[in-house]
Amino acid sequence: MDTMKQALGLTGNDRMEVMIDIKDRFLGGTLDLETARTLLKEKIGTCTPDEFAYGEQQLKGSYTDEEITHRMDDLLELFDGILIRANNEYPEHHPLTVYLNEINAMEQQLTEMEALLQAPHFILNPWLGVYDALTTWRTHLARKQNQLYPVLERYGFDRPTKIMWTFDDAVRDAISESKQLLESGKESEFLAKQADVIDIIRDLNNKEKEVLIPTAWKLLQDSDFITMSQGDHEIGFAFITPPPFYKGRPDAEPKNLGEASTNVGHVTTQHNHADVENHENTQLGGTGNPTALLQELAQLVGKYGINGSPEQTHDLAVGALTIEQIKLIFKFLPVDITFVDENDLVRFYNDTKHRIFPRSSNIIGRIVQNCHPKKSLPLVQEIIDSFKAGRQDYAEMWINKPDLFIHIEYIAVRNEQGQFKGILEMVQDCTHIRSLSGSRKELIWEGANSAYHAVDHIDYKHVRQEDSTTNSTEQGTAPESTPQPIVQDNVSQSTVYENDLGLTGDTKLFPLFDVIPGLKDHMIHINPNFKMLNSPLAKLMKHKATLSMVAERGEMSLDVLIQSILAFKHKNQ
Repeated sequence: MDTMKQALGLTGNDRMEVMIDIKDRFLGGTLDLETARTLLKEKIGTCTPDEFAYGEQQLKGSYTDEEITHRMDDLLELFDGILIRANNEYPEHHPLTVYLNEINAMEQQLTEMEALLQAPHFILNPWLGVYDALTTWRTHLARKQNQLYPVLERYGFDRPTKIMWTFDDAVRDAISESKQLLESGKESEFLAKQADVIDIIRDLNNKEKEVLIPTAWKLLQDSDFITMSQGDHEIGFAFITPPPFYKGRPDAEPKNLGEASTNVGHVTTQHNHADVENHENTQLGGTGNPTALLQELAQLVGKYGINGSPEQTHDLAVGALTIEQIKLIFKFLPVDITFVDENDLVRFYNDTKHRIFPRSSNIIGRIVQNCHPKKSLPLVQEIIDSFKAGRQDYAEMWINKPDLFIHIEYIAVRNEQGQFKGILEMVQDCTHIRSLSGSRKELIWEGANSAYHAVDHIDYKHVRQEDSTTNSTEQGTAPESTPQPIVQDNVSQSTVYENDLGLTGDTKLFPLFDVIPGLKDHMIHINPNFKMLNSPLAKLMKHKATLSMVAERGEMSLDVLIQSILAFKHKNQ
């Protein structure tokens, strides 16, 4: 808490104690709304977003997260006319700028919804278009949950991970439920729900703009936002064109956070109670002797060959591998793996090309309980407690939907002495596997339809380009440019195929799959980025994806995309 207070510049601010006392008495029922508001105006006058956020965090010990969630609208009403709006100007491509751009784009969707509600007749297609767009909003929410919330926690501000996540879930569920009503033809029920959907989305957006984003701007370091930008691009964006990486402000100065904050690489971390109780994990040998520390570091470097030859192998339980081989195995493994250690800290996930659930590097070192919405916590905690106590060693779950089957496994990790060392989570898209029948005992190359569809036809030159970009990021510098994917079709540059289908940038992609047999499977040969068209997430794009959008996603020119499609059509006629 001191770290948060210091970073916000609120140390020695007696107004905070007065404000917190009034809020406490209001929530406790000893002050009514008008009396409490009058006292706030007399005692503190106005309140900035970061002061409001700090006051909310200070009530953590007095009220449960659920109580604050239910009373949040009351608190905002209490501060009506007192909470002043921040007039911050955020740099171009800054993660907070991106959040605001997405919120503005969402507001356009809400305005369109309001217009449709005023229309004299219900027409299905415009609503389907709106909800195809709204479905992508979960990407905005996922970035907040996996990127912004974890960094705020490191500065002692963990209320958003409990309270804001509840609001996020309410928005996501409202969109999902409305879409189901729409697609099942329940017109009256759907229309009756839309005013509430608009209100709940707009309300959450206002909370982000008026409290969360201004507080993050004042609380976090510029280096945090540089790191955040990298993870943002891993997860993706809603409504907007992916922006360039944020590279930082030349005039940015580190905030003085005292001795509680350290920098590991380019990621800022905080020493919490788990670090103190397990000091042997954070301080080599538990000694304060600098010479001894350097000696131990040298021994580790020598043992693991960190600065040695890339060809140096390391003994495993069976066999030996180089560091590069270990990284590649995890990278190409067609299963999502996440490891949580015995202290409930997320330590690792494999950065695969087919990731099912979003992840970003900001979850590393984070308490796993804070990586889940409140409604999931009892289940998560039950698994952790049962594994730690030795009552259970394995749990499985699955998601079964039309054309999608996701299998999830949780495995207790124990050493040879039976001591609990953590939990391994494995997630696999088994949709293709479940569709198999009979036997196959011969080799048949099937391209994008193979069981290894998650990583098939990856261009290895492109992978190496991505690795070099990642390395530059790990050193704290953003890449100068995004590597261009390799167009794999051997289309002669001098051959121009007749555009007998009249393809333009506005042509929808998915209807072409019916017109040109085999085109869907062939798209990955045109551009490796198009492997997503064979993933379960492709259905989110079905009604909206135009050739212009697809070309932009593939980072290729529209003309090249159209000519590649026409070339495939003419060669297979």
